Amino acid sequence: MVRPTQQLHPTREPAPVRAAATVLLLRDSEAGIEVLMTRRSGTASFAPGAYVFPGGQIDAADEAAAHIAARRPTQSGLQLTQAIAAIREGFEELGVLLARHADGRPVGAQDIASMDRSTASPVSFAEQCAARGLVLACDQVFSLAHWITDRDLPKRFDVPFLVARMPEGQTPTADESEQFEPCWVRPADALARHAAGSFFMIFPTVRTLQRLAAYASVDAVLQACAPQGGAEQPLWTSCPRAGLLRGQDARYMESDSPYGELALVCPDGQLLHALDWQSERAVPLLRNVQRLTAPNPGAMTGPGTNSYIVGDADTGYLVIDPGPNDAGHIDRLRRATEGNIRMIVCTHSHADHSPGAAPLQALCKEKPPILGLSSAPTARSSARFAAERELRDGERLVLGGTTAEGEPVSHTLRAIHTPGHAANHLCLVLEEDGLLFSGDHILNGSTTVVDPPDGDMNAYLDSLDKLDAACEAGGIDFILPAHGHVIGSARSAIAQLKAHRLKREAKIAAAMQRLPGGTPEDWLPLAYDDVPERMWPVAARSLAAHVARIRQLASTP
Repeated sequence: MVRPTQQLHPTREPAPVRAAATVLLLRDSEAGIEVLMTRRSGTASFAPGAYVFPGGQIDAADEAAAHIAARRPTQSGLQLTQAIAAIREGFEELGVLLARHADGRPVGAQDIASMDRSTASPVSFAEQCAARGLVLACDQVFSLAHWITDRDLPKRFDVPFLVARMPEGQTPTADESEQFEPCWVRPADALARHAAGSFFMIFPTVRTLQRLAAYASVDAVLQACAPQGGAEQPLWTSCPRAGLLRGQDARYMESDSPYGELALVCPDGQLLHALDWQSERAVPLLRNVQRLTAPNPGAMTGPGTNSYIVGDADTGYLVIDPGPNDAGHIDRLRRATEGNIRMIVCTHSHADHSPGAAPLQALCKEKPPILGLSSAPTARSSARFAAERELRDGERLVLGGTTAEGEPVSHTLRAIHTPGHAANHLCLVLEEDGLLFSGDHILNGSTTVVDPPDGDMNAYLDSLDKLDAACEAGGIDFILPAHGHVIGSARSAIAQLKAHRLKREAKIAAAMQRLPGGTPEDWLPLAYDDVPERMWPVAARSLAAHVARIRQLASTP
């Protein structure tokens, strides 16, 4: 866990969340699935003028209405209350009532016309339904998603996005106070109009419609949300985070690549961190960690190679991966550290990681040692590196000093030998703050190439297990890769990466079985049919590593 003293920004308690519920009313059309949306009042305190799904806050009366609600055996008490609240809000805002008579007859327009939709009605919604013998159709309402409003916003909700089929014979009519202009719209059309600036929606609505657009029919949506045994769960849960991109706020879900970095830099959700990729200045991630990205973007390097600067003015600095031999980048590293570099560590020998070590060393006030693991004989001629001192697996590198107030401060980096991507690859753990500097072993947004003979898939997968054990033992939450943003939920990321590798291996094995007399060139289009063809020459290297592993496993008794 990151030391509070190393956080960049003073902590701030996010606004408390309020329980709410919303429902997506769906219908099929010749053009595809449609969802009912409505425009919020321009004076609303939350998302004014936005197109939304009907919904609102949950109140005590919703829980008390359980006696007139039909429920599935798998619906929890909370899920039942949420469904009741969503049904009530749909009735109050749009005059749509998900209910039926006790004998099973559907609710008709006359039933709805006889009821008072006003929230100021002296007779509650539940009392009106009970008086007419109506049963709320909560058993036909399913959980699609669970959204928790972003931590930086002043008004926050904890809200399930529920789905239900629009009842036949009912016509939505806005209350003309909170909601206006009800409309049926295809998810793809709503998204296109939003992109054009004519249909404003907030982030959760946009992301929900993006997911919904993948379904061909209402039945397909409901089937996906139907309980599959055991407790009911939404298809996804998210509490988005916001950062700055080109000076504007941009929001991200947990599956988006910037999410982990925002969690590290602004854990309480403050909108302060810029996510733009640039190479002119170091980006502070913590008080004792900065990232300077080399100006070498490309298909293999993403936005560029990340050089990390660990330490502070009191302890001096350790530079991880000084990058390519780029004079401007090396000088910017010197300026960011004022030349007070105590150690330079290269995670491995590849040309975008280690060549900058010697030129950087030459610019320092005192000559810092260049540490790492020297290239193995299997390394390509373009990826040669000789460490001045070889790091042992588990060896600790300590930056120590005293603050101006006389307080001791230290930053301890532990080396972990992680062959696989390269035979001499190593990672580093900043022990006091639970950070893993992963080099090329774990990347954000892509998978690293395992290129035999210096790369080895067995070693790569074993090293993933080794890193997972280190994360568990050291309480490591964040991974700082050589390419891309910081990755959060370290152990989950490692598990997903390993699962992805094994899934790819299964596709390769299936291709080999399908074409037993084939060659790697024959298997590649089958095993990497989900990868752009322009990347196949790169994928062919990892395919070779998988093939070697598959054959080795097949020959092992």
